[in-house]
Amino acid sequence: MGKSVIPVLWFRERFGPSNTWSRSTTSEPRRGVQPHHSAQASRRQHAIPVCVCAQIHPPPLLLLFLLLASSPAARAWKKDEFRNCNQTPFCKRARTRAPHSLDAPLSLDAASLAVTPDGSLTASLSHPSRLRPLLLRLSALPPHALRLQIDEDYSSNTPPHRRFQVPDVLLPDVEARTLHLPEPKTSAAGVSTFALSSDVDVVVKHDPFELTVRRAGSGDPVLSFNSHGLFDFEPLQESKPEGETWEEQFRSHTDTRPRGPQSITFDVSFYGADFVYGLPEHGSTSLALRPTRGPGVEESEPYRLFNLDVFEYLHESPFGLYGSIPFMIAHGDGASSGFFWLNAAEMQIDVLAPGWDGAASTENGRIDTLWMAEAGVVDAFFFVGSEPKDVIKQYISVTGTPSMPQQFAVAYHQCRWNYRDEEDVAGVDSGFDEHDIPYDVLWLDIEHTDGKRYFTWDHSAFPNPEVMQRKIADKGRKMVTIVDPHIKRDSSFHLHEEATAKGYYVKDVTGKDFDGWCWPGASSYPDMLNPEIREWWADKFSYENYKGSTPTLYIWNDMNEPSVFNGPEVTMPRDAIHYGDVEHRELHNAYGYYFHMATADGLLKRGEGKDRPFVLSRAFFAGSQRYGAIWTGDNSADWDHLKSSIPMVLTLGLTGMTFSGADVGGFFGNPEPDLLVRWYQVGAFYPFFRGHAHHDTKRREPWLFGERRTALMREAIHMRYSLLPYYYTLFREASVTGVPVMRPLWLEFPDDKETYNNGEAFMVGPSLLAQGIYEEGQKSVSVYLPGKELWYDLRNGSPYKGSVSHKLEVSEDSIPSFQRAGTIVPRKDRFRRSSTQMVNDPYTLVIALNSSRAAEGELYVDDGKSYDYQQGAFIHRRFVFADNKLTSMNIAPKNLGNKKFSTECVIERIIILGLSSGSKKAIIEPGNHEVDIELGPISLRSGSSSVAPTVRKPNVRVIDDWSIGIV
Repeated sequence: MGKSVIPVLWFRERFGPSNTWSRSTTSEPRRGVQPHHSAQASRRQHAIPVCVCAQIHPPPLLLLFLLLASSPAARAWKKDEFRNCNQTPFCKRARTRAPHSLDAPLSLDAASLAVTPDGSLTASLSHPSRLRPLLLRLSALPPHALRLQIDEDYSSNTPPHRRFQVPDVLLPDVEARTLHLPEPKTSAAGVSTFALSSDVDVVVKHDPFELTVRRAGSGDPVLSFNSHGLFDFEPLQESKPEGETWEEQFRSHTDTRPRGPQSITFDVSFYGADFVYGLPEHGSTSLALRPTRGPGVEESEPYRLFNLDVFEYLHESPFGLYGSIPFMIAHGDGASSGFFWLNAAEMQIDVLAPGWDGAASTENGRIDTLWMAEAGVVDAFFFVGSEPKDVIKQYISVTGTPSMPQQFAVAYHQCRWNYRDEEDVAGVDSGFDEHDIPYDVLWLDIEHTDGKRYFTWDHSAFPNPEVMQRKIADKGRKMVTIVDPHIKRDSSFHLHEEATAKGYYVKDVTGKDFDGWCWPGASSYPDMLNPEIREWWADKFSYENYKGSTPTLYIWNDMNEPSVFNGPEVTMPRDAIHYGDVEHRELHNAYGYYFHMATADGLLKRGEGKDRPFVLSRAFFAGSQRYGAIWTGDNSADWDHLKSSIPMVLTLGLTGMTFSGADVGGFFGNPEPDLLVRWYQVGAFYPFFRGHAHHDTKRREPWLFGERRTALMREAIHMRYSLLPYYYTLFREASVTGVPVMRPLWLEFPDDKETYNNGEAFMVGPSLLAQGIYEEGQKSVSVYLPGKELWYDLRNGSPYKGSVSHKLEVSEDSIPSFQRAGTIVPRKDRFRRSSTQMVNDPYTLVIALNSSRAAEGELYVDDGKSYDYQQGAFIHRRFVFADNKLTSMNIAPKNLGNKKFSTECVIERIIILGLSSGSKKAIIEPGNHEVDIELGPISLRSGSSSVAPTVRKPNVRVIDDWSIGIV
């Protein structure tokens, strides 16, 4: 969603607090369907927000302003609406410091160094000029993770408030998994050393304090903390010193900052690194994080982590967007490492170019970074791995694996702000069937509610929501409705009255319920930091509380940064107060995380713990992967946003959020038909695949652009549906290991430097590679295929050499996509209306032989919806082709539980790419059954040529052990 009505809302605040604003639908009816002619529908047709309840007559000049403010030109993203580093005092202060220039560098008190009974190492950090010392704690997690915690020592000098430590993000067993550290060895030079593992040591320099993680054998550094002497920890003060000003101004807003400055700054260096990655979310066409400061750097803004409702964001900018994950991965030739800072306050991070510190040369393979946060504590993790997947797995081991989605959620979703009424919903649903295009989920945006009151329905437009959902469900499909965090301040709205009576809202700096503006007008926000309030919120999703909901209705959380139209930078004021007397500035980036958590818990409770939730969230934080999917927000219908979607989704996957995607076609604007086709062809590979559009845009269901383009979009969606078994298997892998579904090339080819900053091509799992077409009218494209083995074109099976850049002619019917030699990909090739109707369909295996005439792959199958898989109710097979024989073997762990899953599904085709044409027969064991091998098409689409040796109708069950020999 976008903020097309922010200026309107800001002015309406001055005219009356009870106004309700319509975030209206487009004035253009869906092609081929007549608009629903009612007063309610007519009102929703207006493109300009209107007041539907107040008798107010603004002056003509104001009306003119409102019209101008809501025009597309006025709504474009403006840099001056958001703070830059120079307008952010803690960032500006930190950036002005030169290396080793602090007046009060912290030193470690050697006498305080001790190993505690729980196996961690503690010490005191101090300087004579500090108000109070700092307490340091070092602990270890297997296999190579170091945790560094630093907070103020409140024992000798207690301020009115303590620093906030972010709860409920780390897995609850992290402390229990902490390893027992050995006693450090301390030298006369004031350096303490201890083993983190058999491979990794930690070196702590006492004065000034510095920490280095290094390889044990070679002594080569991997990561260091404060090696440039920039660690600064502003102490909390008991009271404001006389004559000092703590307030901060930005535009028309004042941050009272009643607790004064409390920022933290430090430098972290990565060694043996060619590039660093991570820190979502920002728009970029570069996968690697570009330097933000130093020689040769034009853009001198740090990467900002501050969750914001950014309207029509720039495709290339370090400014923060909707979510924040303070996790950075470094990778180079033979070395991978990571750094994660658990802190939910605003953060700014510089990636420093070589020579930033004035040094004539920089140590080879070292990348320096500067981390700055407005508040919080140091709770940081250093990860060391032999390859990048090791680093991701260690990060996931502390923040949690991604949740396993239901099968339907991996398929195609159709959304628009807004489908007007039940007739519109029925028309769109039938349109997919009429045009032979599968889809699984139809979405409703905020206009489906009664006056922006969530958990309600507009009964003139949706008089029978349960009947509507059942009709959709009869075809195996689901629906999603939106539930945002802002609650309409309306005395007739039971949810508001209950939240008010229970004291469940976030408070303003004076202690009153915070009153801000969002889609309903005057709104308040539940304090999701409070576990009691999260439990209360979860209860609202029961069928009793959410009238008109059914078991096939799932949820979309938007605007949960949280967005406040009349707030500073369109968000909640930093001096608002949460549960436990915590300032909003301290937890801002985690508010959406807690909201997402509470909503997912609500669906879990609704289904009595049996039904896997599906909740899409716009805001996110570290750990959000445990609660559902996210998307990249309010993108635009242009080629640059299509291109930037790839590094954005890849970065999200690297930082845990594997279930992500971008709005296909772009949320804002009307995509050219060719752009829309290309976006479907790319979007069909996103982990989360959804088409969505703004209400001001023309309708863009896939059949509205002529027969040829409809066929191309249909083909892209069909391709996704045929690959659903492969995708679902990859989601299973992600839910166990954290390795993302959609991957940078270097995650599979960590030694190939050509892949390190390739943000145009991507892997889907270990087997498939694709590269989009990102330019209008593009005639050819250069595609780099890594590795030494062949790659086979997904369309026709043509082989291409690895470790080569291939110049390919661009075809309108698909984007360049390949299967890696040495892999086996499971598919389902029969086209149905939805994924649910494919459950009993047979499988196809596509085997791509490598130079050793070998290949392998996996297939994971469960019931697609419940948690029975956690008790052993699933099938997990490994397929191995070697010595002219394909073997299926069970790789499911034993003793997971007493539940079983079974299926009668069989394999009806086996396509073997790279097999010599002389093979004519296959022998199936057990049974010594003979079947033919003949040339067949790679896909079943119309016009496909028979080019690949195919074992037809072996009809072996996927649940069984068997082998098929080629003779």
